[in-house]
Amino acid sequence: LRWQPWPSDYLPAGSVTRGGKEGLGDFAGAIVRSGFLVGEPIRQEKLVRANSNAFMSAILPPGMRAVAISIDTRGSNTAGGFILPNDRVDIMKTYRDDEAAKGGGEGQSTETLLQNIRILAIGQNVQDKDGEKVVTGETATLEVTPSQAEMLALAQKTGQLSLALRSL
Repeated sequence: LRWQPWPSDYLPAGSVTRGGKEGLGDFAGAIVRSGFLVGEPIRQEKLVRANSNAFMSAILPPGMRAVAISIDTRGSNTAGGFILPNDRVDIMKTYRDDEAAKGGGEGQSTETLLQNIRILAIGQNVQDKDGEKVVTGETATLEVTPSQAEMLALAQKTGQLSLALRSL
């Protein structure tokens, strides 16, 4: 990006201007919502900033979906709380297995539903614990295909989901 002269009578509304309240540096890290041409004035509605509400949909690749799943706040089903955005995980479902229970078994089964799924975000809640602020995640937002999103929606209703952190 660079500043360039532009006739003020023809400057589109919402354009970033040198005399405006924001400088070019304020847009560092922003994502382009729609393309623009060389020399075209930059309008704020064409950019999505990292702290805006639309950022998640802007970083999502075409055809993919962002799905949030519940995770426990102690980290017992999320690799001890060490999973962070952009990590890759396998998603496992633990459920009651009536057939195994009939045979005298424990009655619980676990299966890997999805592998190598990208974590987009870990939901954050700040809580007081013994007078100290503790940050815990209640949800994990995953990048999945539409069919994987359907699978996860059903799996959450029929069992408990766990995340297994994958090696880099």
